[in-house]
Amino acid sequence: MTSERDERRLRAVRVRATAVAVLAVALALIAAGVGLVVGLRTELSDDVRDAARERASEVAQVIEAGRGVPALTVSAPDEEFLQVLAADGTVVAASENVAGRPAAARLEPGESATVDAPLLDDPFLVVAVGARDGDRELVVLDGRDASRVAEATDTVTWLLLIGLPVLLVLAAAATWAGVGRALRRVARAEAAQRRFVSDASHELRSPVATVRQHAEVALAHPERADTGALAATVLDEALRMQRLVDDLLLLARADESALLRGGLRPVDLDDLVLAEAARLRSAFPGVRVDGTAVSAGRVNGDEEALRRLVRNLGENAALHARARVAFGLSDVGDGWVRLVVEDDGAGVPADERRRVFERFVRLDASRARGVGGGGGTGLGGAGLGLSIVAEVALAHGGRVEVGVSEGLGGARFVVTLPAG
Repeated sequence: MTSERDERRLRAVRVRATAVAVLAVALALIAAGVGLVVGLRTELSDDVRDAARERASEVAQVIEAGRGVPALTVSAPDEEFLQVLAADGTVVAASENVAGRPAAARLEPGESATVDAPLLDDPFLVVAVGARDGDRELVVLDGRDASRVAEATDTVTWLLLIGLPVLLVLAAAATWAGVGRALRRVARAEAAQRRFVSDASHELRSPVATVRQHAEVALAHPERADTGALAATVLDEALRMQRLVDDLLLLARADESALLRGGLRPVDLDDLVLAEAARLRSAFPGVRVDGTAVSAGRVNGDEEALRRLVRNLGENAALHARARVAFGLSDVGDGWVRLVVEDDGAGVPADERRRVFERFVRLDASRARGVGGGGGTGLGGAGLGLSIVAEVALAHGGRVEVGVSEGLGGARFVVTLPAG
């Protein structure tokens, strides 16, 4: 669990991350919105300007063809007008909707401008095109209603003003949720790391303290020191530390996704299982180890990691068994190989079957150190055995489950791995 101080720190990070994300999104949306409005206004204005220039050019071509100034007509009197101006600005000809009105604008050929319309209150975009009627210089003006450009851009602007806050709210909510999930994972990982370091430190202190205690007693009372017993104690604790360090290094490799850094090779899993069964018969003479259900099974993986998986399961079963341990291995088809390890012990309580694969977990009935230094749920070790089994299985693309053995009545561990 994270502390209150950690919660405050994470909340502050979450708030800052959300604020920065919203600010960045806001700036991006504002820049995009301004660009959209300006681009839309420019594009629509250019379309109106091009249409007006084309119509005015048609009139200028008629004039320059020597046919004089034609009668000027427009198809939409409320949206367009035409005027032909002399050099001094007098109106030479005009469309009916602006007949008798003064020049809408004084423009040089090629120029354009937005002016107040001589027809309505709306602004008009006026384009000037030059024309020559004999010796007379003329200017043809075509005016187009520009209000629709403003209406279109105003509509887009209002939509952006309405949509921008909505988008910012959605961005803030998504960022808040996403950062929260990420920080929760980080907080859990940090708590797990702290717990891991604390537990590892505790487990390493225990053998060191034992060796130190025996050494101090031997130095204080050399006449009563039993060299053989002292050497045996030191050796036992050294082996315990070596096993713990090896387990910690393996788990560290698993955390860095480097458990299979040596590459995958074909491994005859049945050879590893039978070798472990033979080892257990020697190490646990009071336990009957049955390997008759072991058949051929090949997987692609790291042989040493798979050997550790088999050993941890076998040792865990032997340490908890009353009198019997059974191994089973078979190719179950569909590309999977199944390893089963059973014992006739007390089994794993249903509410502990998920937690038993966590690191440094010892069940209440298995806190004492047993023979073999090691694996399983923690009996005889640091509680890393089954967590290593789970990590190795996961690294090989498999899984491990625990249940009840129907034949023996104790625990039943099942490891399923992809077949080689």
